[in-house]
This record gives sequence, structure tokens and C-alpha cells, in this order.
Amino acid sequence: MQDEKIFIAQLINPKTQNEAFKKLVYEYQKPLYYHIRNIVLNHDDADDVLQNTFIKVFSNIQNFKGESKLYSWIYRIATNESLTFIEQRARKQGISNEELQQKSINKLESDVYFEGDIIQLKLQKAIASLPEKQQLVFKMKYFEEMKYENMSEILDTSVGALKASYHHAVKKIEEYLKND
Repeated sequence: MQDEKIFIAQLINPKTQNEAFKKLVYEYQKPLYYHIRNIVLNHDDADDVLQNTFIKVFSNIQNFKGESKLYSWIYRIATNESLTFIEQRARKQGISNEELQQKSINKLESDVYFEGDIIQLKLQKAIASLPEKQQLVFKMKYFEEMKYENMSEILDTSVGALKASYHHAVKKIEEYLKND
């Protein structure tokens, strides 16, 4: 924890900020990309949201109060940026978030960065049928193998509620895949 406080001080100090931020980007770029990609589904969109996330982190690091881990704070920003991106894109197209997710899944087959097969596509369709919160919880637990405690900090929800959401999501996905 002491190391994190020192690192945050370096991120805030104008003399050490650029070097510390390079280190932060190096450390978080790949895991954040996959976190964002799990939410927005499209590679190019994920890159855009990732860039916006780092801009927000850089612009707001002085507001970080240390009430959570830096990791959780950054992931919360990435999650919010991803959800905002989906909302704005859906509004621009005059459709619901769910319809946008379905369109994104349909485009996955032609996405050269998508490494899945037919089963993965079915799973993505099943996930898209879930409510937004269950989608997030499922993706964070299933794809990122994130601990409930970390999810709790990122999503600002109790561990018990997250476990229940994950359980309900799994049941709904199983049901969806059985009926597909």
C-alpha cells in the first residue's frame, strides 16, 4: 500500500508525472483493453474508450482520494467510459443499448480481432440478453476472473449482491443456450 501512495504522489507531482503516467499506461493498457473490449465488443471502439479512460485518469488523478485502490478507481473509470460510450452510440443511432449490443455481436463474425468460434458467438448473444449489471458482473468474473472484492470496489456494490448477480446471470445464460 505504501508503494501505491508513492506512485500516486509521482502521478500528481508535475516533475515526475510524465514518467509515472508512462508506467501506469504500460501496467494497465492490456488488462484495461480487455476489460473495455468485453463491454463494448468492438476492437476499434475499445481502443477509443481506452484512450478516453487514460485521458480521464490523467486529468483527474489529483482528485483521487485514495478511498479505494488505484486499480479499482481506474477500472471504475474504464467501466463508466465503456457504458457511456454504448449509451451515446445507441442514442446516436436511435436504438436501445440492448439493440446496439445485438448489432455489435452480429458484427463480431467479421471482426478480424475476434478470436472466438460459433460457441463464443452464442455465449456473447446469451450475455447480451442479460440486464446490464448482470452482463458486467458475468464478464468481469468469467472472462477476467476478477475477484468479487475487486468488483465490489469497481462497481460500488456489495459482494453478496455481486455473487447473486453472477448466479442469476449463469442461470439465464444456461437457459438461453439450452433453448438456442
